[in-house]
This record gives sequence, C-alpha cells and structure tokens, in this order.
Amino acid sequence: MSLKSGGRLRLSPAGHQDSLTSELVTGEQAWLWWTAAAAVAILVVLGVWIWRKGAPFAAGDVFRASRLSAGNRLFPTQVLITPTSVVQFTPRWIGKREETIHMAHIASVKIDTGVLLANVLIETSGGTDPIACHGHRKGDAVAMKDLIERYQTDYYRGSDRPGPRPDAPRAASVEPPPIRR
Repeated sequence: MSLKSGGRLRLSPAGHQDSLTSELVTGEQAWLWWTAAAAVAILVVLGVWIWRKGAPFAAGDVFRASRLSAGNRLFPTQVLITPTSVVQFTPRWIGKREETIHMAHIASVKIDTGVLLANVLIETSGGTDPIACHGHRKGDAVAMKDLIERYQTDYYRGSDRPGPRPDAPRAASVEPPPIRR
C-alpha cells in the first residue's frame, strides 16, 4: 500500500503506484466541484430564463394561465384585454406567438369550467379559428368575459370609435322631388 508523505507518492511493496492516492484521483475532486458549479450555474440561468418568459408581457389587464394546466408548465399563455383588442401571447424558448383580435370582431366568449381551472374560448365574427385560452383560474375567466363585454358595449356605443365632430358642418340632405299626379 502506498502513502503520500511530504508531497511524495510511495509505492506499494510490489512497486506499483496505488490509484486511490495518485494525483489524478485527488485532482478529480476539484474537477467534480467545477462540474457541479457549472451545472448549478446552467440551472440558475434556465430558471431565470423561464421566470422572465412567464412574467406579464404588457401593462394592463393581463391574465396568465396556471402552470398546473397542460401546455403551460414552462411558459404560461397570457391574455391582454384592452378597450380595442384581445391579445393572446404565448412565449417560447426562442421567440413568441402572438394573436390579436379587434374588439369589433369578437362574436362570443365561452367559459368551460372544470374542478380547479377554466378554459376561455373567444370566437370571431370572421369565421377564423377562435382564441382558445386553457388553464385560467375561474375568477380570471369570468373577469376576462366581463371585460370583453364591457369594452364591446363601450365600443358599440361609440365612446371609443371616431365619429363626426359635433361642430362639423352637416351635409345637406338630398330628397327627391315630390311626385305629382
């Protein structure tokens, strides 16, 4: 058996170097520490990346799907509702997927509730594929529907649409002359 004393490596009685006390084996501990540190650093960078992708993408009424729902584990889908449009935002590893529907093109909003979460289906009047929002909390789903209905009501009442100015001159109406018999 060999022992290390005074910085020297002793050989076993047979004249062979013992592998458990060689410089290679004692150097492996440093290599393992560096490998573990690199793995931890990579995990921290990935964690920060995933956390940042899940943060709200805009200011305002943003509803984020639960990470407990299917398809939303790493990057939950978010829905932004503004007075003029509904935006579905889905982050990806690289890039994003964003779909916008103008408030005037929303035909209906359906809520399908489950035990814990709800799905919201926003259908368009143009016949295109609806926006399907899976895995929102029930309260958020109801709030999304209420906001869309309120903004649509405001839009169709004319509060957000540009219209004729009250001080603008009106065009003279042209009526056909009366018919004489």
